[in-house]
Amino acid sequence: MTIERLQTGARMSRIVKHNGTVYLCGQVCADATKNMTEQTQTMLDKVDVLLAEAGSSRKHILSATVYVRDMKDFAEMNAVWDAWVPEGYAPARACVEARMARPELLVEVSVIAALAE
Repeated sequence: MTIERLQTGARMSRIVKHNGTVYLCGQVCADATKNMTEQTQTMLDKVDVLLAEAGSSRKHILSATVYVRDMKDFAEMNAVWDAWVPEGYAPARACVEARMARPELLVEVSVIAALAE
């Protein structure tokens, strides 16, 4: 079985494709000075770009793990998430409170998706 790695650096690949499945590395916002709504939206925009590059889309997401710095922001993050996920295509999802790599980051997501057919 072939493993394809895209946007690979010394530490990680942003996309790994294997056996019809796409794995994305953790995605964070474009601008960490913004609020939770904007951080969540730009983070999900990055997921869209990576999924498209991999040959997938948000309709093919199987599983997502969302990390939030503080659960007080859970509802604000979910408002953006709920608008982003196509109706009828909600993936399996976990959401946990976690310390981020940088203190200004409010949210991160890790995604596993199927390749589009």
